[in-house]
Amino acid sequence: MIAGLILAGGQGRRLGTVEKGLILLAGQTLLAHGIAQLRQQVDRIAISGRASLAEQAEGLPILPDGPFEGHGPLAGLLAGLEWAAGQGATSLLTLPVDTPFIPTDLAARLNPAPACAVSRGRTHHLVALWPVSAASALRNLLVSGSNRAVTALTEQLGCRTVTFAEDPDPFTNINTPDDLAIAAARLH
Repeated sequence: MIAGLILAGGQGRRLGTVEKGLILLAGQTLLAHGIAQLRQQVDRIAISGRASLAEQAEGLPILPDGPFEGHGPLAGLLAGLEWAAGQGATSLLTLPVDTPFIPTDLAARLNPAPACAVSRGRTHHLVALWPVSAASALRNLLVSGSNRAVTALTEQLGCRTVTFAEDPDPFTNINTPDDLAIAAARLH
């Protein structure tokens, strides 16, 4: 079974320090876009983020970062892997909340785990399929405090890359007001 995790814990500084998951794109929150994308591809979904997302979470569990709060997306990933293990999943598909255009076959193309997406020569380390068994390696990495970069984990796991050549880029991030305007135009 594949579970899904929307990484929505970022602070959206370049968008005016707003909760990215609550930003509207074509009348829906970015969180709603992510949920709709993942529902087509995974068996269960959780959200890594703050309790302030609860109203928009469609009843899905919101996972706090726990003891590694402030350690960036790896803390959210660990919470997601542990949650997925409790659900009986063998792998976890992660998606940053600010990437609303993922392919509908993302999970299938990234399978088997570990694998992450590449587009336009850029590796998207958080658009990835992780083996749930990676939780212990990630916990050890976080406890050591040596390197909190997602690339440290992908290298340790021997994560393979899968190239997506779609046009426009399916992993476009919404980081600025201009990015949001471009994304909105893409949906019309």
